[in-house]
Amino acid sequence: MQTLFSEKTLGYDGSQLSSHFAFKNFGLLGDSCVAFIGPCEVKLDSMVDLEDVRRNDPIFSRQMLHYLWESFTFDLRAAVAFQRLMVAAVGEELRRGGVADVLRKGDDLYIGGKKLSVSIATASPVSSLIHLGLNVTGEGAPVPAIGLGQLGIDAVGFGKICLEKFREEYQGALAATWKVRPVP
Repeated sequence: MQTLFSEKTLGYDGSQLSSHFAFKNFGLLGDSCVAFIGPCEVKLDSMVDLEDVRRNDPIFSRQMLHYLWESFTFDLRAAVAFQRLMVAAVGEELRRGGVADVLRKGDDLYIGGKKLSVSIATASPVSSLIHLGLNVTGEGAPVPAIGLGQLGIDAVGFGKICLEKFREEYQGALAATWKVRPVP
């Protein structure tokens, strides 16, 4: 899996969760994960999570660390499992950095009862896709939220560390399928 951290500020409105985003914008062809920092505003008509649409629950953050993952190898079920692994890896890295009160509920992270992340996995006709967003600031969010900045965490440095962890986990998952023989 190819990875890239873009130093350019990019916004996220949901349209970026689409096939070949990494290829069209960064020249990464194939399985990839790109990260960038920028605002987030996903209105209901652009939302993929139908539960959020039914609850009339749009997404907003003044600044987020975004990860856009795409696989032409994993189906949607495997992508959802990998999404949870990504979220768990972020929680693990936060704990390693001294943030003790990290709670994972499904595909979301909370710190001190405040929401740190948003995440969704979906499928396109040719690939599976994940968006994982971590608040850099929790200010202005429509729910009680916390950001990496409030935790004293440098979003760029943390973003790069997690990006590498995702690559390692992805490569490790594939290697685990390559090393076994079939059984009768």
